[in-house]
Amino acid sequence: MFTDIVELSRLQFALTAMYHFLFVPLTLGMAFLLAIMESVYVMTGKQIYKDMTKFWGKLFAINFALGVATGLSMEFQFGTNWAYYSHYVGDIFGAPLAIEALMAFFLESTLVGMFFFGWDRLSKRQHLAVTWLVALGSNFSALWILVANGWMQNPVGADFNFETMRMEMVSFADVVLNPVAQVKFVHTVASGYTTGAMFILGISAYYLLKGRDIAFARRSFAIAAAFGLAAIISTIILGDESGYELGDVQKTKLAAIEAEWHTEPAPAAFTAIAIPNQEKMENDFQIKVPYLLGIIATRSL
Repeated sequence: MFTDIVELSRLQFALTAMYHFLFVPLTLGMAFLLAIMESVYVMTGKQIYKDMTKFWGKLFAINFALGVATGLSMEFQFGTNWAYYSHYVGDIFGAPLAIEALMAFFLESTLVGMFFFGWDRLSKRQHLAVTWLVALGSNFSALWILVANGWMQNPVGADFNFETMRMEMVSFADVVLNPVAQVKFVHTVASGYTTGAMFILGISAYYLLKGRDIAFARRSFAIAAAFGLAAIISTIILGDESGYELGDVQKTKLAAIEAEWHTEPAPAAFTAIAIPNQEKMENDFQIKVPYLLGIIATRSL
């Protein structure tokens, strides 16, 4: 029965996290694209860029609201599903979560309200400043949750207290500057920028194919294409860094991800598909790409 409860708790939390993360990348990417579009409007004074900012802003708002709602559900489950874990590491884990909640649910939500209701109440430059703060706020909220996640992957800046039987923070700077957390952050936001760009590109392409609002669609397409190209290049480079960091500090986890039961001679092959057999401790079926895992984990052959 205990195992069933644990597995069900894991399943529930995994589904909540996956559902929440459907909305996070789009929020990260669209926020900066809105800021860029409004910057062009302020610099050129052309009404079409204001219309673009408002149109894409409505889609951003729907996505943002769903992201906040699903994120709240996920944070509650730290207490409902993993109460002892929250007690055991709460001294470290709670700090970035609290900062993230302040930024995402208070600061960012307030700024999003100013973005929508401030068009006729703020000057052009004041409203532009609000839009850029929305973009920066969304990215900083991602930073803090990934600092918490990075500590789970590579627990630095903390010691075990034998009197309280809990982990306690000894260096906040070490927790924030954790190399795993920083790599996860830059890779996640770059992926979010790519997602936001692809979203706008897709809808703009549909408008162009249907011959609707051509000027609007072309300008949206151009901005998203340029932004997306830079984002894709960044994602590739930072993804390589993420794999390298994993091979440096979490070798066992990397082996589990790749279904590697035994140490392979260098350079190791990358497991594209595998059917693991837990009893035999081997793979019943696997497809491997030669040398690739060695390149990802060590950048060498």
